[in-house]
Amino acid sequence: MKLILTHEVTDLGSPGDIVEVKGGYGRNYLLPRGFAIRWTRGAAKQVDSIKKARDARAVHDLDDAKAIKARLEEKPVNVRVNAGPGGRLFGAVTVSDVAESLKAAGLEADKRRIDLGHPIKTLGSHQVSVRIHPEVVATATLNVVPA
Repeated sequence: MKLILTHEVTDLGSPGDIVEVKGGYGRNYLLPRGFAIRWTRGAAKQVDSIKKARDARAVHDLDDAKAIKARLEEKPVNVRVNAGPGGRLFGAVTVSDVAESLKAAGLEADKRRIDLGHPIKTLGSHQVSVRIHPEVVATATLNVVPA
């Protein structure tokens, strides 16, 4: 099945990429979640606009990416969440929560490039990785604290 990605999909591609995937993966995962659209000649014309939007968000220079990595790894970021007794969270910390906390701390990170690794369901210090550039991945420290 030939598809055009509209969002970044880990281990598959970036927005605007034309990929060939198995039918079930495309029909049951990518298309319903809006991560891709079916490839047609008409849809192929949209690839240019998708790639322009991707380029506007991307960090092009390796030196800039390394500077962003240094700022992300410099100090821990506090994430405020609702928690019960014993430090157990009501729900889990989401990628959106992490992106908002980074933005509040003055650091920009696209939520599609944040990888939690495992669900965060307890208070304390946790590590998350942020893909800034294809060659640069930062490891940010989060302090999950009660609200």
